[in-house]
Amino acid sequence: MWVSVILATSFIFNGAGVQHTALLERRMRFTALAAIDTISLVVSTAIGIGMAAAGFGYWALVASTVALPLINTVCLWFATGWRPGKARLQKEVHSLLRFGGAFTLISVIIYTAYNLEKVLVGRFWGADALGLYGRGYQLINLPTENVNSAFGGLAFSGLSRVREEPERFRSYFLRGYSLVLALTIPITIAAALFAPDLIRVVLGPKWNDVVDIFRFLAPTILIYALINPLAWLTLALGMIGRNLKIVCVLAPLVICGYVLGLPYGPKGVAIGYSAVMTLWVVPHIAWCVHGTAISLRDVLLAASRPFVSGVVAAALAFIVQFTFGQSLMPLPRLILGVTLLLVTYVGMLFYVMGQKAVYVDLVQGLRRSSPVEEETLVTV
Repeated sequence: MWVSVILATSFIFNGAGVQHTALLERRMRFTALAAIDTISLVVSTAIGIGMAAAGFGYWALVASTVALPLINTVCLWFATGWRPGKARLQKEVHSLLRFGGAFTLISVIIYTAYNLEKVLVGRFWGADALGLYGRGYQLINLPTENVNSAFGGLAFSGLSRVREEPERFRSYFLRGYSLVLALTIPITIAAALFAPDLIRVVLGPKWNDVVDIFRFLAPTILIYALINPLAWLTLALGMIGRNLKIVCVLAPLVICGYVLGLPYGPKGVAIGYSAVMTLWVVPHIAWCVHGTAISLRDVLLAASRPFVSGVVAAALAFIVQFTFGQSLMPLPRLILGVTLLLVTYVGMLFYVMGQKAVYVDLVQGLRRSSPVEEETLVTV
């Protein structure tokens, strides 16, 4: 009981630092945020190890878990210089509460829709099937989560600052969108082409049954790379109501995909999920950009160059690996295939498609970014 009570304080500590994190993101102080995350992790881990060495048993894990958000929040308070005072529900806060409430509702709907299939697989196909599906799903989502977390906060802050300048807004968004796709497309191709070797190298031969599930889910890596950055666009423009409408349509469609595939087991669920998301991509993009400075044609054009480069690289990597790599062990074969894929992809994208200068300029621009004075960025 006491373990649960103490662990519950983590929610309080996390909540006490949310606004401070938002302030640092608005000021584009991402180096400070990264340093705070690192310090919190190192210190909390040291506390856990020290208590374990001193013989505190499972309390070491409890202390480490609670210390992480506590240290993080303390560092955030010092970094921002702002200390929360007595709460006052002023008129200016109402729009922020509406925005935050809608955003929370969106998160709940999306979380439910994207995790219901695990409940269904476990209920109707058992623990073994759920374990296989869950492992494949977890591996597939790693690239999406990492890319989105790396670019999301920075992109939202940057776009919010230029939302009153349509041409700059359009240019910034499309370049960032193209960069995310350029990073994600080779990952998607590698996951689909080299699934057997990836699973064998990462998880071992006992997880071979995950291969088909992993491969069927691979298209969702690219799909989320296409649709997730559009949230930067809509949120930066304050169109939270549109986001809510979109997820209210998307969630039932995704659940229908699960249900249609459920009679065929975890593989069927994976196919149903990927199929629905693939059919949803173009309507989603069109809905998000409607009435903005960005058109559907702009988005598709930004995606076309990385996509064509990926197709050429995938074809060459598949031919070479199939011809010369069959006699190799999984790890050397995987290294051969991925290396050839990346070299061909980068060569096509940078030199044939002429995108090297675009990405170099974008990265240099990010390095030159510096904090600016705070301003009101969000309206509803």
